[in-house]
Amino acid sequence: MSTILLVDDDQELCELLTHWLRQEGFSVHACFDTHSAREFLANNPEPDAVILDVMLPDGNGLQLLSKVRTEHPQLPVLMLSARGEPTDRIIGLELGADDYLAKPCDPRELTARLRAVLRRSVNAPATPSTIIVGDLQYSPARGTASIAEQDDIDLTVSEGRILEALLAAPGEPIDKQQLAQLALDRKLTLYDRSLDMHVSNLRRKLGAHTDNRPRIIALRGRGYYYSV
Repeated sequence: MSTILLVDDDQELCELLTHWLRQEGFSVHACFDTHSAREFLANNPEPDAVILDVMLPDGNGLQLLSKVRTEHPQLPVLMLSARGEPTDRIIGLELGADDYLAKPCDPRELTARLRAVLRRSVNAPATPSTIIVGDLQYSPARGTASIAEQDDIDLTVSEGRILEALLAAPGEPIDKQQLAQLALDRKLTLYDRSLDMHVSNLRRKLGAHTDNRPRIIALRGRGYYYSV
């Protein structure tokens, strides 16, 4: 049974989502502010995923997301926002959220997105323990990459799955929808830039080749590929 940390100050919504998710087979712990969420994360085993609202009474959910990403880099996070504004969505994805939904959301869609995030985090990769392409080494099991034997770079679940898919065929472009299915376990919807944001984060973390060529290249109408 997967344990979910639900962080939202709307207690009525928390009760509804908790009831729904428990019916779907999840164990749910609800927190209504950033302080109690931080206490839970500090004093309990790491949950399997976090559902996190952007607006909280004692701080910004995006600030909590940043802290979670620093202390729990592999912990899947699904963001919620009552406003659903593009800026919130972009910032959330830039900070490492694995997915994003605007409120009010259909509990069935939330469950589907949550299951997709969890599948990406728990499925054992059918790959070698370490993937090596040029000066890049990636460990799917640990979710870390390194460049030329430098310090490990922590990747989120989504970033790791994208990199793994690109490294499976370096130099060969992967269609965006195919990459989204492989890495995010879902199709992209109209105006959905979540894949692009994850790729942007990955580019920033990995940096360029020593000759300043970008490691991940976008081909208009054809998708992305890892350059060699």
